[in-house]
Amino acid sequence: MRDGGPQVRRSSLRQQIADALRDEILTGRLQAGRHFTVKEIAETYGVSATPVREALVDLAAQGLLEVEQHRGFQVRQFTAADFRSLTEARTLVVDAAFRWMTEYGAADPSPDAIASVRRRAEAAVRAAQAGVLDVLIGCDLRFWRELAAMGGNPHLSEFLDRVRAQAWIYAVPHLRSLTDLAGVCWSGHVALVDAVAERDTATTLQLTHEYGEHTLALVERLALARS
Repeated sequence: MRDGGPQVRRSSLRQQIADALRDEILTGRLQAGRHFTVKEIAETYGVSATPVREALVDLAAQGLLEVEQHRGFQVRQFTAADFRSLTEARTLVVDAAFRWMTEYGAADPSPDAIASVRRRAEAAVRAAQAGVLDVLIGCDLRFWRELAAMGGNPHLSEFLDRVRAQAWIYAVPHLRSLTDLAGVCWSGHVALVDAVAERDTATTLQLTHEYGEHTLALVERLALARS
């Protein structure tokens, strides 16, 4: 966490604290394995214990934190095997979702929805090409969240967002081992939006598989180099 902690407005404290901590975790500023208590977080943000406890419970439910009996909370630690399993699970579910949409003739996404997710895609591509990891994480998550929402199944969208966030927790420390990330991470977001807009299922599936394969190979190579 940053020294002194970010300033949090008094409205919707539970969600604001959860969002702030989620950002700290996903970007690696609050590192995997880090232990902390409700009191510590409350003092950092200058708020009472109740919304902090609620926010931490929410993050634990998302699989980002682990509850330690009588000790507080710990940022969840994922293994290389976990990362591979998360990547495979995500690819399988996305693959099945796109096939289902094609088979059952899901409604075409609206022009507004396509335009919005394309803006997310363009932002993710710029961040990936520039190698700005903190920005890329947020853009990538928002892109996939919005793309998944087009399927109209909020439970599926929630599952995919959760799996993707957990995968980032493992990947980030390895990506930060590179001095220059420009052009290293996958940047096919815009091409994927175009394929979805054109209802080109074959290309859509190809690109989603490429995303998983590229990310898995990259992170596993970096993990091996650091071991």
